[in-house]
Amino acid sequence: MMEAYKSSLFAKVTSLAGMAILLAAPAFAQGPGATVQGHVTNPAGQNFASGDVKFTKDKTTLFKDEKFVNVTHLDGDGNYKAVGVAPGNYFVYVVQGDKVTDRLELTVKSSDTELTLNDDMTREEYIKSMTPEAKKELEEYKKKNAEVMSANQVITRLNATLKTVRADLAAAAANKDDVSKDVASMKQAVDAKADVGLLWLTYGDTLQAQGNHLKAEDKKAGKSPLTDDEVTKSYTDAVDAYKKAVALDSASAKPNVAGLAADYNQLGNAFTQVGKSDDATAAFDNAAKTDPSKAGMYYKNEAAVLYNAGQMDAAGVAADKAIAADPEAADAYFIKGQALVTKTVPDKSGKLVAPAGCVEAYQKFLSLAPNDPKVAQVKEVLASLGEKVDTRYKAGKK
Repeated sequence: MMEAYKSSLFAKVTSLAGMAILLAAPAFAQGPGATVQGHVTNPAGQNFASGDVKFTKDKTTLFKDEKFVNVTHLDGDGNYKAVGVAPGNYFVYVVQGDKVTDRLELTVKSSDTELTLNDDMTREEYIKSMTPEAKKELEEYKKKNAEVMSANQVITRLNATLKTVRADLAAAAANKDDVSKDVASMKQAVDAKADVGLLWLTYGDTLQAQGNHLKAEDKKAGKSPLTDDEVTKSYTDAVDAYKKAVALDSASAKPNVAGLAADYNQLGNAFTQVGKSDDATAAFDNAAKTDPSKAGMYYKNEAAVLYNAGQMDAAGVAADKAIAADPEAADAYFIKGQALVTKTVPDKSGKLVAPAGCVEAYQKFLSLAPNDPKVAQVKEVLASLGEKVDTRYKAGKK
């Protein structure tokens, strides 16, 4: 009788995850008797998450004709509990719908109050009783499940690596500490899973941070970073890593706007480090276009890196874009003032005259950031131009 229903077993157990979770609740025999509880495990070693457990004393009839004195449901974790099971000898069936999955035997004595009856379908005798087709399906499922578990383990390790590396980068940033171990960790990460943009973005961040460290060490030693091949390689490799992140995130069926914009932003920073200002400008512009809600921040970043690189004209243009996107961006006004003040010339009387927009940018900066450390510097510049400080300055509408 058992062979007749085991041929369809595995088609059922592979679909357990998608079935509704039913709460255990006895349907019959609520009077005195034993409480029988247990756990049911399918042939793949997983919880048998749905179905019924049925008790009958009719051991000489076919399943379809048997009368069940106790019926209870499996819960979502493969557990069941039958209350009020009277003394006697039973067949205990595990059933899904009208299909019998397994059958066990149980004897309940009059002295019994609580009994445990587990059904482990991974047992050798059960596997041997399965049809060849069901056995093949079971092995294929186990293989696929093992591959999924292995992939999940890789993802778990990579998430842990990302968390550690991000913490290291944050701690190292202030003093430009050595992060070579983090570079090595992220290289292993992208080698393990090369199709994730976030991994390439973080790899690029470690390379750029290490380039900053090497550059700082060169300056301490009185050596020019421009002649240090290690510095150049760190920044060049960072550019390549960010390009990879951009390519992967752009190709996604549903691109993560914030993630892709961050890729472009970091690419802009790295391009600046290798002296490619035009490419840096294009990257920052792409960041702003990708995520317009943060355009002011990305244009301000563009202005800052160009300013720090001494590209004053380009920095001034970027500052104007930042101001247009965010009229309250204090640093953008500062950079604009700094970019314009370099074009100051004396008039016929010898008085210094700043180009149009310069004084206004400085005044707006002071009104927006009165406690900024750069305030003293700005006031000194305005004094040299013969201008009074007006922190109440309001920019005119454009």
